[in-house]
Amino acid sequence: MPAKILLIDDDTTLLRFVGEYLAKEGYPVATAERGEKGLRQFYVERPDLVLLDVMMPGMDGWEVCARLRELADTPIIMLTAKTAESEKLRGFRLGVDDYITKPFSLAELAARIRAVLSRAALGQPDDASFFRAGPLTIDLRKRQALLDGQVLDLTPTEFRLLALLGRQDGRAVAQEELLREMWGEYREQGDSALRRYVWLLRQKIEADPESPKRLVTVRGFGYRLES
Repeated sequence: MPAKILLIDDDTTLLRFVGEYLAKEGYPVATAERGEKGLRQFYVERPDLVLLDVMMPGMDGWEVCARLRELADTPIIMLTAKTAESEKLRGFRLGVDDYITKPFSLAELAARIRAVLSRAALGQPDDASFFRAGPLTIDLRKRQALLDGQVLDLTPTEFRLLALLGRQDGRAVAQEELLREMWGEYREQGDSALRRYVWLLRQKIEADPESPKRLVTVRGFGYRLES
Protein backbone atom coordinates (compact mmCIF):
# COMPACT_ATOMS: atom_id res chain seq x y z
CA MET A 1 0.00 0.00 0.00
CA PRO A 2 1.46 3.44 -0.93
CA ALA A 3 2.43 5.77 1.89
CA LYS A 4 -0.16 8.36 2.89
CA ILE A 5 1.12 11.95 3.06
CA LEU A 6 -0.25 14.88 5.05
CA LEU A 7 0.68 18.31 3.64
CA ILE A 8 0.32 21.30 6.01
CA ASP A 9 0.91 24.74 4.45
CA ASP A 10 -0.96 28.06 4.45
CA ASP A 11 -0.16 28.58 0.74
CA THR A 12 -3.29 27.22 -0.95
CA THR A 13 -1.65 27.33 -4.38
CA LEU A 14 1.21 25.17 -3.14
CA LEU A 15 -1.26 22.81 -1.47
CA ARG A 16 -3.07 22.31 -4.75
CA PHE A 17 -0.04 21.85 -7.01
CA VAL A 18 1.96 19.65 -4.63
CA GLY A 19 -1.14 17.64 -3.71
CA GLU A 20 -1.94 16.99 -7.36
CA TYR A 21 1.66 16.05 -8.17
CA LEU A 22 1.98 13.61 -5.29
CA ALA A 23 -1.37 12.06 -6.16
CA LYS A 24 -0.06 11.44 -9.68
CA GLU A 25 3.02 9.84 -8.09
CA GLY A 26 0.67 7.38 -6.42
CA TYR A 27 0.52 8.81 -2.89
CA PRO A 28 -2.80 9.31 -1.10
CA VAL A 29 -2.66 12.95 0.06
CA ALA A 30 -4.47 14.89 2.79
CA THR A 31 -4.02 18.67 3.11
CA ALA A 32 -4.49 21.36 5.74
CA GLU A 33 -3.91 25.11 5.43
CA ARG A 34 -3.40 25.79 9.15
CA GLY A 35 -1.41 24.14 11.94
CA GLU A 36 -4.45 23.47 14.11
CA LYS A 37 -6.29 21.80 11.25
CA GLY A 38 -3.16 19.83 10.40
CA LEU A 39 -3.08 18.32 13.88
CA ARG A 40 -6.74 17.31 13.58
CA GLN A 41 -6.03 15.78 10.17
CA PHE A 42 -3.13 13.86 11.66
CA TYR A 43 -5.45 12.25 14.23
CA VAL A 44 -7.95 11.31 11.51
CA GLU A 45 -5.66 10.31 8.64
CA ARG A 46 -2.72 8.71 10.50
CA PRO A 47 -0.32 9.55 7.63
CA ASP A 48 2.99 7.81 6.96
CA LEU A 49 4.79 11.13 6.35
CA VAL A 50 4.10 14.83 7.05
CA LEU A 51 5.19 17.75 4.85
CA LEU A 52 5.10 20.77 7.15
CA ASP A 53 5.56 24.48 6.40
CA VAL A 54 7.49 26.49 9.00
CA MET A 55 5.93 29.95 8.58
CA MET A 56 2.17 29.81 9.17
CA PRO A 57 -0.17 32.20 10.98
CA GLY A 58 -1.42 31.10 14.38
CA MET A 59 0.28 27.82 15.23
CA ASP A 60 3.53 27.78 13.25
CA GLY A 61 5.38 24.75 11.98
CA TRP A 62 7.67 24.53 15.02
CA GLU A 63 4.77 24.15 17.41
CA VAL A 64 3.01 21.69 15.11
CA CYS A 65 6.21 19.64 14.88
CA ALA A 66 6.65 19.58 18.66
CA ARG A 67 3.06 18.41 19.14
CA LEU A 68 3.38 15.76 16.45
CA ARG A 69 6.50 14.42 18.14
CA GLU A 70 4.51 14.01 21.35
CA LEU A 71 2.14 11.73 19.44
CA ALA A 72 4.31 9.67 17.09
CA ASP A 73 7.66 9.33 15.33
CA THR A 74 6.04 9.74 11.89
CA PRO A 75 8.65 11.15 9.47
CA ILE A 76 8.45 14.94 9.04
CA ILE A 77 9.90 17.01 6.20
CA MET A 78 9.92 20.76 6.84
CA LEU A 79 9.22 23.20 4.00
CA THR A 80 10.97 26.49 4.68
CA ALA A 81 12.30 29.63 3.06
CA LYS A 82 14.90 29.97 5.82
CA THR A 83 18.40 28.63 5.22
CA ALA A 84 20.16 29.55 8.49
CA GLU A 85 21.87 26.58 10.12
CA SER A 86 20.42 27.56 13.52
CA GLU A 87 16.92 27.11 12.12
CA LYS A 88 17.74 23.66 10.81
CA LEU A 89 19.37 22.57 14.05
CA ARG A 90 16.25 23.72 15.87
CA GLY A 91 14.23 21.39 13.67
CA PHE A 92 16.57 18.46 14.15
CA ARG A 93 16.33 18.87 17.91
CA LEU A 94 12.56 18.51 17.50
CA GLY A 95 13.01 15.35 15.44
CA VAL A 96 12.62 16.67 11.89
CA ASP A 97 13.79 14.12 9.31
CA ASP A 98 14.62 16.47 6.43
CA TYR A 99 14.40 20.05 5.17
CA ILE A 100 13.43 21.37 1.75
CA THR A 101 14.14 25.02 1.05
CA LYS A 102 11.58 26.96 -0.97
CA PRO A 103 11.39 27.25 -3.89
CA PHE A 104 11.92 23.58 -4.72
CA SER A 105 11.27 21.34 -7.68
CA LEU A 106 8.53 18.74 -7.47
CA ALA A 107 10.95 16.08 -8.68
CA GLU A 108 13.33 16.88 -5.79
CA LEU A 109 10.42 16.77 -3.35
CA ALA A 110 9.39 13.32 -4.57
CA ALA A 111 13.00 12.08 -4.33
CA ARG A 112 13.34 13.34 -0.75
CA ILE A 113 10.02 11.76 0.23
CA ARG A 114 11.20 8.40 -1.12
CA ALA A 115 14.52 8.75 0.73
CA VAL A 116 12.88 9.63 4.06
CA LEU A 117 10.35 6.82 3.79
CA SER A 118 13.17 4.41 2.97
CA ARG A 119 15.19 5.54 5.99
CA ALA A 120 12.14 5.30 8.23
CA ALA A 121 12.02 1.59 7.41
CA LEU A 122 15.31 1.24 9.33
CA GLY A 123 13.38 0.93 12.55
CA GLN A 124 10.91 -1.67 11.29
CA PRO A 125 11.07 -5.16 12.80
CA ASP A 126 13.48 -7.60 11.17
CA ASP A 127 15.58 -10.60 12.12
CA ALA A 128 18.11 -8.39 13.88
CA SER A 129 15.94 -5.98 15.82
CA PHE A 130 17.76 -6.13 19.15
CA PHE A 131 21.31 -4.91 19.85
CA ARG A 132 23.49 -4.52 22.92
CA ALA A 133 26.48 -2.23 23.28
CA GLY A 134 27.81 -2.53 26.82
CA PRO A 135 25.14 -1.11 29.15
CA LEU A 136 23.11 0.10 26.16
CA THR A 137 20.23 -1.90 24.70
CA ILE A 138 18.69 -0.88 21.36
CA ASP A 139 15.30 -2.35 20.53
CA LEU A 140 14.23 -1.63 16.94
CA ARG A 141 10.92 -3.42 17.39
CA LYS A 142 9.85 -1.04 20.18
CA ARG A 143 11.93 1.84 18.77
CA GLN A 144 13.52 2.53 22.13
CA ALA A 145 16.93 2.42 23.78
CA LEU A 146 17.77 1.61 27.39
CA LEU A 147 20.83 2.49 29.46
CA ASP A 148 21.33 0.20 32.46
CA GLY A 149 17.70 -0.83 32.08
CA GLN A 150 16.34 2.73 32.03
CA VAL A 151 14.51 3.93 28.91
CA LEU A 152 16.28 6.87 27.27
CA ASP A 153 14.31 9.91 26.12
CA LEU A 154 15.52 10.09 22.51
CA THR A 155 14.13 12.00 19.55
CA PRO A 156 13.45 9.87 16.44
CA THR A 157 16.61 11.22 14.78
CA GLU A 158 18.76 10.50 17.85
CA PHE A 159 17.36 6.98 17.96
CA ARG A 160 18.08 6.45 14.26
CA LEU A 161 21.69 7.53 14.71
CA LEU A 162 22.11 5.24 17.72
CA ALA A 163 20.53 2.35 15.79
CA LEU A 164 22.82 2.91 12.80
CA LEU A 165 25.88 2.72 15.03
CA GLY A 166 24.50 -0.16 17.10
CA ARG A 167 24.06 -2.32 14.02
CA GLN A 168 27.82 -2.23 13.40
CA ASP A 169 28.77 -4.33 16.44
CA GLY A 170 31.57 -2.01 17.52
CA ARG A 171 32.88 -1.20 14.04
CA ALA A 172 33.57 2.40 13.10
CA VAL A 173 31.20 4.07 10.61
CA ALA A 174 32.48 6.71 8.20
CA GLN A 175 31.07 10.20 8.67
CA GLU A 176 29.96 10.33 5.01
CA GLU A 177 28.09 7.06 5.39
CA LEU A 178 26.29 8.34 8.48
CA LEU A 179 25.33 11.56 6.70
CA ARG A 180 23.99 9.60 3.74
CA GLU A 181 22.03 7.16 5.89
CA MET A 182 20.65 9.86 8.18
CA TRP A 183 19.66 12.47 5.62
CA GLY A 184 19.95 10.89 2.18
CA GLU A 185 21.67 11.78 -1.06
CA TYR A 186 19.73 15.04 -1.39
CA ARG A 187 20.74 16.30 2.03
CA GLU A 188 21.53 19.91 2.76
CA GLN A 189 22.87 18.98 6.19
CA GLY A 190 26.61 18.95 6.65
CA ASP A 191 29.14 17.79 9.18
CA SER A 192 27.91 20.25 11.81
CA ALA A 193 24.43 18.69 11.93
CA LEU A 194 25.91 15.23 12.50
CA ARG A 195 28.26 16.57 15.17
CA ARG A 196 25.29 18.23 16.85
CA TYR A 197 23.40 14.94 17.07
CA VAL A 198 26.46 13.10 18.31
CA TRP A 199 26.76 15.76 21.03
CA LEU A 200 23.07 15.42 21.94
CA LEU A 201 23.37 11.64 22.16
CA ARG A 202 26.44 11.87 24.36
CA GLN A 203 24.51 14.02 26.84
CA LYS A 204 22.15 11.06 27.29
CA ILE A 205 24.41 8.01 27.17
CA GLU A 206 27.76 9.16 28.59
CA ALA A 207 28.71 9.52 32.24
CA ASP A 208 31.00 12.36 31.12
CA PRO A 209 29.97 13.74 27.68
CA GLU A 210 33.21 15.74 27.48
CA SER A 211 35.20 12.49 27.72
CA PRO A 212 33.05 9.95 25.87
CA LYS A 213 33.64 6.23 26.44
CA ARG A 214 30.63 4.79 24.57
CA LEU A 215 30.10 6.91 21.46
CA VAL A 216 33.66 7.66 20.45
CA THR A 217 35.17 9.69 17.63
CA VAL A 218 37.49 7.91 15.21
CA ARG A 219 39.69 10.79 14.17
CA GLY A 220 39.65 11.54 10.46
CA PHE A 221 37.04 8.85 9.78
CA GLY A 222 33.78 8.85 11.74
CA TYR A 223 32.25 7.40 14.89
CA ARG A 224 32.01 4.11 16.75
CA LEU A 225 29.63 2.80 19.40
CA GLU A 226 31.70 0.69 21.75
CA SER A 227 30.37 -2.87 22.05
